[in-house]
Amino acid sequence: MASVNKVILVGTLGKDPEMRYLPSGEAVAQLSIATNEVWKDKQGNKQERTDWHRVEFIGRTAEVAGEYLKKGRQAYIEGSVRYDKWTDKEGQERYMTKIRGDRLQLLGSREGGGGGEASYDEGGGAPAPAPRAAPAGASAGSAKKSKLDDFDDDIPF
Repeated sequence: MASVNKVILVGTLGKDPEMRYLPSGEAVAQLSIATNEVWKDKQGNKQERTDWHRVEFIGRTAEVAGEYLKKGRQAYIEGSVRYDKWTDKEGQERYMTKIRGDRLQLLGSREGGGGGEASYDEGGGAPAPAPRAAPAGASAGSAKKSKLDDFDDDIPF
């Protein structure tokens, strides 16, 4: 039987990433990211809930996170849920839930800089600009036709 352990978060950093290095020299970035949910209750009052998530990146993605992520910056993160268990100095068993990130995409604009997004995937390569939509003046005929344009979809949803 197959199983999936995948998390996708889009949120705001609560503080700058904390960087450390393993004995092997590999970088580790730990950060906290907040996600918000807003809804109206039965009485029509606005309700809001903020959840904080611990995220850990290892390797090149950690280096990118340490260099580009700052408090208040928005990020898209993909990873998996991890549960750590250890015994503290007093002999108490402690537990922590965290997200082991493997993909990071910076959202929004840089502080004091131009807008844009950058993406980094542990699969390789340096951060690359995210794809952008065609300019408003470009006509549909001038763009390459996608294979999806020829796809006839009868799915009712």
